[in-house]
Amino acid sequence: MITENQIHLHATAKTQEEVFSTIAEIAVQNGIATDAERVMAGLKEREAQSTTGFLDGFAIPHTQAETITQPGIIVVRTEQGIDWDSFDDQPAFFFISLLIPKEEAGSTHLQALAALSSALMDDEKRDGFLQAQTARELSENINLAIIGDDN
Repeated sequence: MITENQIHLHATAKTQEEVFSTIAEIAVQNGIATDAERVMAGLKEREAQSTTGFLDGFAIPHTQAETITQPGIIVVRTEQGIDWDSFDDQPAFFFISLLIPKEEAGSTHLQALAALSSALMDDEKRDGFLQAQTARELSENINLAIIGDDN
């Protein structure tokens, strides 16, 4: 669900809107979605329902839309934290975004979200995400976290 091209480790975004814009642009550039504005709108709509801010600087913004053509994960890491209304009231700087086609909303979306949430609760996996120095290393860590050790 993620390749090196879907990771931006040194984003300059300073607001939630800028993070959503970066995610949407990467999605369109990589053929995951056909309409960046619709992806942004979906991310904003989901965030308005309840925060996607997790713990320890992580957030998992996600959306489903007709303009998303294949499931994908986009990662954006910012140099400075952004207020995200996270569960621990700390700024977020590491955004793992799930983009899911509307027709896969009940299956792919929930499985990937559960796997990512679990990985972020696991100290070793979370540390692996944080310590990754390259997009390749991070994509391998995330794919392993989603697919699991058994496959």
